Amino acid sequence: MTDAERKLWNCLRGDQMQLHFRRQVPFDRYILDFFCSKAKLVIEVDGGQHYTEDGIKADQKRDKYLEAHGFKVLRFSDQDVLTNISGVQQRIYEEVEAYLSKVAKTEKTPP
Repeated sequence: MTDAERKLWNCLRGDQMQLHFRRQVPFDRYILDFFCSKAKLVIEVDGGQHYTEDGIKADQKRDKYLEAHGFKVLRFSDQDVLTNISGVQQRIYEEVEAYLSKVAKTEKTPP
């Protein structure tokens, strides 16, 4: 793992976000940096190679593929993780809360 991935993992591991995340999860031909299967949430931490023309195209293709399989993809630059971890955590927390709210509404809806 990169320094940024280690820093984010320290925030995600142990169900700190109310949901269980795993790291370096294989999915088809991809390795997902972080994944919460329950919320179908993928979190990617992108280094400089992701901001080249080829990197951007590859990430767009990958994101479309994952979204077609029902996953939500959040991407953060490694610099964001290293310099603004609280903002990154907040964005992830918002996504987790949206998922949990959706689940709660579904559970309250009569059959």
